Amino acid sequence: MIVRWSKTLLVAAVAFFYTLLVFNNLTDYGSNYLFVHHVLAMDTTFPGNHGMWRALRPVWIQALFYASIVAWEIVTMAVCWAGAWRLMRAIGKPAAEFRQAKSLAVAGLTLSLLMWLVAFLSVGGEWFLMWQSTTWNGQSAAFRMFTVVGIVFVLLLLPDSGNGAEAF
Repeated sequence: MIVRWSKTLLVAAVAFFYTLLVFNNLTDYGSNYLFVHHVLAMDTTFPGNHGMWRALRPVWIQALFYASIVAWEIVTMAVCWAGAWRLMRAIGKPAAEFRQAKSLAVAGLTLSLLMWLVAFLSVGGEWFLMWQSTTWNGQSAAFRMFTVVGIVFVLLLLPDSGNGAEAF
């Protein structure tokens, strides 16, 4: 049973992280918007780089990007909370039922992994050359979160035995 609780609590921890992330992005819009602004404007990348044609400077486009990130985070948060709730309700049930209860948690963790890999590491890091900025480079944080969520994802997908009475 402890392994199922572990899986459930780790999914809830990811949901909690997203709750704080959403809270911060909504209550400190200006500070967090600055990150998106500088990444999209590419104003702190290497001078004279040949990728500057990719920069997006219109404020409305930057605001739309930021809003889409926050919306993605809200959906991820809600799906992870729902997934943790569903797992908690299935902790003492047979393995097949607990396995079925994983679907929302898998969906939420997948949304999270896609956000860090696609939005931050690929689009921000490579398309907008965020890696060139010493000030507005969020790749380390994105990689850290991709790794943390990836570990939770792998642990969640480990097979369960019996009715939740694991050996440890």
